[in-house]
Amino acid sequence: MAPIRRKKISVNLVIPFLVFVLFFSMMIWQKYRSISDIPAPPVARQGEGNRTITLFFATTAGTLARETREIESCDDDNGCLKSLLDELLHGPVGELEGTLPEGVTVDRATVEGNLAVITFNRSFSEAVLSGSSAEMTAVYSVVNSVALNFPQIKQVKIDVDGGSTLQLHHLDLSKPLEPDYSLEHLPAAGKGSAGGQQAAPQGEGK
Repeated sequence: MAPIRRKKISVNLVIPFLVFVLFFSMMIWQKYRSISDIPAPPVARQGEGNRTITLFFATTAGTLARETREIESCDDDNGCLKSLLDELLHGPVGELEGTLPEGVTVDRATVEGNLAVITFNRSFSEAVLSGSSAEMTAVYSVVNSVALNFPQIKQVKIDVDGGSTLQLHHLDLSKPLEPDYSLEHLPAAGKGSAGGQQAAPQGEGK
């Protein structure tokens, strides 16, 4: 029986093959490295962008009407509440009338569960026009604006300079108040509120 001859692999073939494998491996490694080095896209921070709020201002008839606007977003309930009240203090952008006199500022605003506690400076009680209608308009522009934009809030407590037994001429603010949308003037069908988009009634009875 003739012996089996083993074929000898030429060195001239092995070297190019090894070079090819090495080159191919380097290409794969470089591609993987370039992919892994791509920076991750920035994560959007909470509060970026704008949010739409609805505020209550006065009409010439002494009722309340809604005005919507966009403001910068916020990061927490207390900050959102403060920025909403600041917009209310800035007044309407259309034909409605402001409800809070000049000089009124918000000293503190916090959300405590389903209760919002708002502390105004002393100008709130001193500058609000006397009369049941004027007081109701000023106070409930605040209460209704807060309750409408914060569905979890059912009552609003208004303090002045940290006092808890504020008494206006015709309105007792010693206890938290619930929103009262019966003070709102609803425009005729198809017409929006002056100076802003008319929001559909919501939040009544909540």
